Amino acid sequence: ANMLCKVRQMRSCASILNQTVSWKVGSRQKHTLPDLTYDYGALEPHICAEIMQLHHSKHHATYVNNLNVTEEKYQEALAKGDVTAQVTLQPALKFNGGGHINHTIFWTNLSPNGGGEPQGELMEAIKRDFGSFQKMQEKLSAATVAVQGSGWGWLGYDKESGRLRVAACANQDPLQGTTGLIPLLGIDVWEHAYYLQYKNVRPDYVKAIWNVVNWENVSERLQIAKK
Repeated sequence: ANMLCKVRQMRSCASILNQTVSWKVGSRQKHTLPDLTYDYGALEPHICAEIMQLHHSKHHATYVNNLNVTEEKYQEALAKGDVTAQVTLQPALKFNGGGHINHTIFWTNLSPNGGGEPQGELMEAIKRDFGSFQKMQEKLSAATVAVQGSGWGWLGYDKESGRLRVAACANQDPLQGTTGLIPLLGIDVWEHAYYLQYKNVRPDYVKAIWNVVNWENVSERLQIAKK
């Protein structure tokens, strides 16, 4: 991150640092809830303030707290050489760790100044890999709406082929750890992300979220993924 900071503007640098998992120094390094760069009500009317407040300050905070607790137990199991305990803790590590990773990306993927269409290299890659921006939008929306139960829809980067791909993950399974794709844009379709406003009509929420997608952030993620 230090080298990137030297060659990028402060704003761009701050967003890169935001993408990495936050740490604070204590007796043990702990994960922390990242701050939003906009107010809870800033994404209205597309996502209401009440949803944003609950989603960030309650749901994401819970993943962070549970991840810290799970990591502490995992460290104890490692120290004791207790493999059974390590294996038992892995689902909680995946769920809470994934929840923290996914939401840390999600908040930066959204912006009150978002929407519209991406520019430059990202747009060229979308046209190359999907035919058009609309086709990518339709494909990602369809995959996201089709998630059974809770999960996420993603636009990801396949480093091996150098191409963009659409994927969906169940629950809080993180995209990269599950599929190998580097996450660029995530759409959260857990009911807590939309139910207060859109009730059970998930397609309306997915349609609305395109109005607040932060394409600058998605473009920055693509640049970093390609390095």
